[in-house]
Amino acid sequence: MNNVTFPSQQIGEFTVTAISDGYLGASLELLSNIDPVDATRLQHNAGVSDPSSIHINCYLVRGRGRTILIDAGAGGFKQWGGQLQANLAQAGVLPTQIDTILLTHAHPDHVAGLFNASGEMAFPGAELWAHQQEVAFWQDDGYLSQANDRARGNFMIARKVFNQYRKNLRTFASNEIIPGINAVPLPGHTAGHSGFRFDSGDRSVLIWGDIVHFPQIQIAHPDVCIAFDLDPLMSAATRSQLLDHVSADKLLIAGMHLGELGFAHIERAGKNYSIVYAG
Repeated sequence: MNNVTFPSQQIGEFTVTAISDGYLGASLELLSNIDPVDATRLQHNAGVSDPSSIHINCYLVRGRGRTILIDAGAGGFKQWGGQLQANLAQAGVLPTQIDTILLTHAHPDHVAGLFNASGEMAFPGAELWAHQQEVAFWQDDGYLSQANDRARGNFMIARKVFNQYRKNLRTFASNEIIPGINAVPLPGHTAGHSGFRFDSGDRSVLIWGDIVHFPQIQIAHPDVCIAFDLDPLMSAATRSQLLDHVSADKLLIAGMHLGELGFAHIERAGKNYSIVYAG
């Protein structure tokens, strides 16, 4: 009998569930536009025991005859995450039951979980959807030649994903992918970084990918970027615009690096934003 309860929201015909893949560690010195001491203080003030810890969420969506996974976590790459498969099992879902995978982008902590421990496809029956600019970027030898050592490793993993899933790979540009599911361009973090908005009945949720890595820092200070951003200025502009939009519309949001509660609203007071996790 499964007694594990995962954070979940009913969005009309869709049941959206946050499935944790675990954590990764990233130094606060990777952040720009903030002193690491101040960043650490913000984390401690928010009750974060390990300031350098970043949570990894994936999202399971069931409804309209589909079983959808949004991102696949780190799969244990660099000892990051690796809990997705066990947690999917706890949620009563087998890898073979996933028929659709939507990628926000192709960084390792979002795609390395597409492989099992043997390096084979973890979800062999799933269509893999990614933004066409995201696929093109990681497959471009010109960009690869300019990459530093860390980024070169990212290229290798993304290329392995797109190669092994090539028969299952589908690309999108924008707008509706599946009825009720719209891709939302969120430029800056990667070439094709995208969110996914689910609308059904009278409810909506936006899964916003990597708009933040440290939510207690970057929601209060949207100009703070991280070294993983391809275009930090664009990433910061996208974050500010989106925080304004979702707070004004009271739109439920979800994100790959929010806490384990998985869902939240953004509240605005004057020029300041804060995150309020949904119960």
